[in-house]
Amino acid sequence: QVQLVESGGGLVQAGGSLRLSCAASGRTFSRYSMGWFRQAPGKEREFVAFIHWSGGTTYYADSVKGRFTISRENAKNTVYLQMNSLKPEDTAVYYCAAKLRAAIATVDYDYPYWGQGTQVTVSS
Repeated sequence: QVQLVESGGGLVQAGGSLRLSCAASGRTFSRYSMGWFRQAPGKEREFVAFIHWSGGTTYYADSVKGRFTISRENAKNTVYLQMNSLKPEDTAVYYCAAKLRAAIATVDYDYPYWGQGTQVTVSS
């Protein structure tokens, strides 16, 4: 089992950048593939990015491709989401999630472990 804690959210102007972090507990973090999701007010939670446990494979939602980068440091039990060229429509609570299966997954029910979320607000 793994426990996840997100940080790094905040208020930023459109065009700005933020880096989110997700710190995981436990000594088996390197076995987990990780995802970032987000949920805006009144909307369903949506997939943002995925990274394989090895870090060798990443996958992005079309809406963030070319602007966001997911990465991980297994030695630090941490996964990151670098967000550049932020837009007001990126405003949401961002969640990291973990799963043991290695395959790319873009639906939330494939991830059994979740953090509590961190708020990102992009002003126009």
